[in-house]
Amino acid sequence: MCGIVGYIGPRDTQEVLLDGLEKLEYRGYDSAGIAILADHHISVEKHRGELANLRNALAKHPLKGHIGIGHTRWATHGQPSDQNAHPHLGPEGKIAVVHNGIIENYQYLKDTYLQGHTFKSQTDTEVVAHLIEMFYDGDLFAAVQRTLAVVTGSYALVVMCVDDPDELIVTRKNSPLVIGLGEGENFIASDVPAMLAYTRRCIYLESGELARVYRDKVVVTDLAGNVQKNIVDEIEWDAQSAEKGGYPHFMIKEIYEQIATFQQVLSGRIHADHVELENIDLSKEEVERWDKIYIVACGTAYHAGLVGKTILEKTLRIPVFVEVASEFRYRDPMIDENTLVIVISQSGETADTLEGAREAKAAGAKVLAITNVVGSSIARESDMVVYLWAGPEISVASTKAYTSMLIALYLIGFYFGDLAGRVDLRKEQETLRALEKLPEQAAEILEQDRIQQIVDIAKEYVDVEDLFYIGRGMDWAVVQEGALKLKEISYIHAEAYAAGELKHGTLALISNKTPVISVALQEKTFDKTMSNTEEMLSRMMDENGDISGARVLVVVKEGHKPISDKIHHVIEIPDCPDFISPVLAAIPLQLIAYFTALERGCNIDKPRNLAKSVTVE
Repeated sequence: MCGIVGYIGPRDTQEVLLDGLEKLEYRGYDSAGIAILADHHISVEKHRGELANLRNALAKHPLKGHIGIGHTRWATHGQPSDQNAHPHLGPEGKIAVVHNGIIENYQYLKDTYLQGHTFKSQTDTEVVAHLIEMFYDGDLFAAVQRTLAVVTGSYALVVMCVDDPDELIVTRKNSPLVIGLGEGENFIASDVPAMLAYTRRCIYLESGELARVYRDKVVVTDLAGNVQKNIVDEIEWDAQSAEKGGYPHFMIKEIYEQIATFQQVLSGRIHADHVELENIDLSKEEVERWDKIYIVACGTAYHAGLVGKTILEKTLRIPVFVEVASEFRYRDPMIDENTLVIVISQSGETADTLEGAREAKAAGAKVLAITNVVGSSIARESDMVVYLWAGPEISVASTKAYTSMLIALYLIGFYFGDLAGRVDLRKEQETLRALEKLPEQAAEILEQDRIQQIVDIAKEYVDVEDLFYIGRGMDWAVVQEGALKLKEISYIHAEAYAAGELKHGTLALISNKTPVISVALQEKTFDKTMSNTEEMLSRMMDENGDISGARVLVVVKEGHKPISDKIHHVIEIPDCPDFISPVLAAIPLQLIAYFTALERGCNIDKPRNLAKSVTVE
């Protein structure tokens, strides 16, 4: 949500900023702009809409200079417009600011400090620019410090001043910010893809820190100005992995990448039929003391948690509660030192999940993070971390991160189950062998003939307005993610239901205009789910027993045939233990969503109204 870039150095600053903003488009935005300082003057160009609008304007009137900032905005205060786009200037044009986050007390700041000021936008960010310029007396760093002392909210800020052409001031609270280190040049971004073409060495700024960024050095301090040690990280994936590589969309590329990511999340973690996890150091007594587990997450990560509930209850034999992160911290949950809280976030910056982790730690619980991003806020603030190692996920609709989360939860379940002595060794060995087969089984699902089957099915959903998914047990958790994928990128209203709940109200919605996708992968509930599917079929038939309009699709394992010849489509996944079937089941559901959105002409990688990383509550 919102993209920030900054640069100081000898290159063409305009091109560096535009290139960085382009790499951050996946985060979602409604406007874009840059500001460049040269000859004691800050020039700004910003436009509503696609980054192409900004590029076209700059092609006619390029901005020259060797220090600048840029931004892609996701509207929170004020509608998408040229005026509300970032960067924002102070009243005299001395200060330029870009900002990710929300200044919660912006109206108070206006009323208290900025009476009589005229504002050109409706944003909370312009208030920050005015404050810094008001406090500025020749010392930019001190002016930013004074501003932060009165600001409340979340922010990542980059500040530039006409009187100081050799320095950028950056700071963050909760919202992410990374400083890229070059030779005689330095970079700033809200995420590493923006700087990968130039450097792989970076400093992840901690929440509550500031940094003075010059061409040849970076000085990190706390809010009081005390110098902190620079911890330099090496980014392990390269720029090419963040490119489409010949695929039409990042989403389909990342679906195919699951063959490799399954291997990556498993790599080095299974030894002699047991799981070994880095970054976790717990005793048997600590694990045995836990009397409950909370899984806290949002969206797709929450759906991974629903599968994780079954995994952890089977391996640890204690209650597991799955919580929507935005509700968790306000619910006064029953947490103490005997509680494990698992927070799941692909980006590691999800604001609600991060706050949930903080609440849990404050209550004395152990916090374990599952995330894809090394150095992210959630990773740094948790007691333990399991990384997904899935590489950059660019498409807003998560695919490879979701399935990697599932595999990580299996590994965590067996690791803790072993420590507590509660796992059946034979079943563990069988499951771990099955997990190791997942990469080759994913490759089977992604073979061309299976893909073509789904392409043909998707064509039947082009004009559909509503679609139902059903399943039982772990299959119900899977279909909730399937429904989310379809609605977020194709804009079809899709709902997932526990199959056994159909007769308690949902059957009233079934007609011959409503397609149904039924997932039946669990042996003990297969017959029941098929019976529920039959119930839905009967509501679609006309007086002659024929079905026209709606279609029923079932997802089963090889060798498990549906009982009705009225079912239109059957998608088979390779045979596997019921317990790990959610990982493979996710792939055809992702493909259905992708090809349906493609047929409908949707913007697949950047669906409307959504952002990749939600860094405000």
